[in-house]
Amino acid sequence: MAVQNKPAVAVATDSNSGITQAQGAKHGIGVIPMPFLIDGKEYFEDVSITREEFFQRLEEGADVQTSQPSPESVTSLWDRLLEEYEEVVYIPMSGGLSNSVQTALMLSESYGGRVQVVDNHRISCSQKQSVLQAVRLAKTGMDAASIRDFLMEHALDASIYIAVDTLKYLKKGGRVTASGAALGTILNIKPVLQIQGEKLDAYAKVRGMKLAQNKMLDAVEGDMKTRFAGCEVMIKGAHTCDEKTAAQWRKTISARFPRHKVSLDPLALSISCHIGAGSLAVVCMKIEPQAAGEPFEL
Repeated sequence: MAVQNKPAVAVATDSNSGITQAQGAKHGIGVIPMPFLIDGKEYFEDVSITREEFFQRLEEGADVQTSQPSPESVTSLWDRLLEEYEEVVYIPMSGGLSNSVQTALMLSESYGGRVQVVDNHRISCSQKQSVLQAVRLAKTGMDAASIRDFLMEHALDASIYIAVDTLKYLKKGGRVTASGAALGTILNIKPVLQIQGEKLDAYAKVRGMKLAQNKMLDAVEGDMKTRFAGCEVMIKGAHTCDEKTAAQWRKTISARFPRHKVSLDPLALSISCHIGAGSLAVVCMKIEPQAAGEPFEL
């Protein structure tokens, strides 16, 4: 039975959403810390390693590999939440970027429908928005299956564009050849990547970060005129760089889209390990009226 004065549906996610353990505890959102292997040793985001430590190890040339949560860590969180709530909506990172979704779907089969797993093809800022939407919908009394259906119906209503400052990590991950990375560095080439449902894909290549920023803002403007025409949208800045550069990027986005209140988030570490420090991103998401509302502070 649900605890009195609490929603019947609990919402859970993983740390790729950008929601910290402290924020999750404050707002009743279950957050599974994502594991990483760094030089063969396992660390857990926001538990045994901070963002600062992560980037320091990355810059030092450590071998960083992403991993997925253990089945035990997933089911133990669900079991804990089900002691207080009737149902759980679980929103992991995109199935196009990890096998976490498939594992969670398999595990949920033994819960008799009380756990609904959402693969709405998002990560980082857009995944976080899905979590916040789920919380709002749960507070309206919507059941877990209906929340899952809503999020999956609107899964592709988001875009992330990322300007990468260095080709080092794309070369390391096999996305750029060694010769291509060397030439790109000489020519000051900045790749612009995109996430529009599932995978991290190439979008454009330009010379210099300023042109890369303009390319991303042009892409968002194009989305607003086409995919999201006539719709309410949320625009966010994101980054893997220092706070001063990130704050300036937020101002640049706000100047381009003055009618929007632009917030700023760090990019998920599962993305960051493939692009390195110094990257900037912009996120554009369609806001459905059913899940709209003032964002609560996390």
